[in-house]
Amino acid sequence: MPAPTGEVHAVGERRGMFGVSGTGDTSGYGGLVSAKVFPAPSQKPYGGWFDEVAAALEARLEATELTSAIESVVVHRGEITFHVRREDLPFVAQMLRDDEALRFELCSGVSGVHYPDDHGRELHAVYHLTSMTHNRLIRVEVTAPDSDPHVPSLVSIYPTLDWHERETYDMFGLIFDGHPALTRVLMPDDWPGHPQRKDYPLGGIPVEYKGGSIPPPDQRRSYN
Repeated sequence: MPAPTGEVHAVGERRGMFGVSGTGDTSGYGGLVSAKVFPAPSQKPYGGWFDEVAAALEARLEATELTSAIESVVVHRGEITFHVRREDLPFVAQMLRDDEALRFELCSGVSGVHYPDDHGRELHAVYHLTSMTHNRLIRVEVTAPDSDPHVPSLVSIYPTLDWHERETYDMFGLIFDGHPALTRVLMPDDWPGHPQRKDYPLGGIPVEYKGGSIPPPDQRRSYN
């Protein structure tokens, strides 16, 4: 059985479908309130092959005196996530790929996440790794503050990340140091901001009819 996740870590509160406050919005979700929480680090044994992967990774890190590279391990909903210090990310990724007991040969992508209330760790980069040899899937996650949104690039280790890192940079503003050509791929080069960040304005729709317009969802007035 997977290890219990223990207490959750709260990182803010979500109100309404669009974060609305005051008069409400026209979506009907104006009164919705939900907490934003992270599952807490898990304790050993993690269960099944999770322990084999964790033990193999720890053994390699101990041999190289990098035991602090793994900040925490989280087992949640049948999946395991290794939270890694961002400065140690390339070294850990290299070991995950090359070690005979690990052999995570494929990184299928990197996803950006923005948590404005996770102070000092507002930006997250989540990597999805697959071992073809052992038929296993894990996640690796690193964080960076808004004030220093830099993460080492893994393109030299996993070439599949070339365009994924560009998209994450474009949408979230994470800068992947060492990327061979970090450019926008969805938005124009001079586009202000990064559209999938939580603090990015939702925007409205201009309507060419008597000067009317449709305001963004968080600014709409509820009429019922």
